[in-house]
Amino acid sequence: MKLATFNINGITKRLANLIEWLADAQPDVVALQEIKCRNAEFPHRALAAVGYQAIVHGQGPHHGVAILARNATPLETRRALPGDPVDKEARYLEAAIDGLLVCCLYLPNGNPQPGPKFDYKLAWFARLIQHAEELNAQHLPVVILGDFNVVPTDFDIYSPRSWTKNALLQPEPRRLYARLLEYGWTDALRTLFTEDPMFTFWQYYRDAWPRDAGWRLDHLLLNDVLAPRLVTAGVDRDVRGRPNASDHAPAWIELRDAP
Repeated sequence: MKLATFNINGITKRLANLIEWLADAQPDVVALQEIKCRNAEFPHRALAAVGYQAIVHGQGPHHGVAILARNATPLETRRALPGDPVDKEARYLEAAIDGLLVCCLYLPNGNPQPGPKFDYKLAWFARLIQHAEELNAQHLPVVILGDFNVVPTDFDIYSPRSWTKNALLQPEPRRLYARLLEYGWTDALRTLFTEDPMFTFWQYYRDAWPRDAGWRLDHLLLNDVLAPRLVTAGVDRDVRGRPNASDHAPAWIELRDAP
């Protein structure tokens, strides 16, 4: 079973890119972030034509997440991160698919910091950790995947010295990410690739893509039940180099079938 996460950075603008990648990569499950459309505007028909059913949590021109399943229908279990009923930003979506619980997220960016956006990032992350603990307690196979907007270590970015004030590299979100792993979650990419940065994001400016000035922001975390089924993983870097590309590339894992 192949699962992927992809910050599409506007699904209306990049639908052709998405469909081309789906045809090439053939993932079974895809978590999308920054779809940047309302629910009614999501291209269900175009995706169904290539074999994918979707559930969507959209929000106009900002944020928005979706989960796609190939030749299957995702069974929605949650469409908001618990812990703050006032928070209405479309950043979290959860579904049961073929025996897995799939949790798609778009964690807040947090810039500029310090300030209210950074405070929101940390509070949202703390709520995620609480929910992840509750999911783990159910002893089900769970994957949390998406754009975490966190560079876990200096190894995960081309040049940390250039970004010391950026919210994505601050000690607080890094500690929260490390705490999540300590609570029993496996970072699939870093577990399998210890000597390769495995960048998933390259900015549009400063010639970031040609220089390979990348960041690792998109993560796939497996709980203790699911981690033993991890076979391989990767980043489809070539997608970032195509015309009209998102500034992210898809990251993916393959799992062996359950016993």
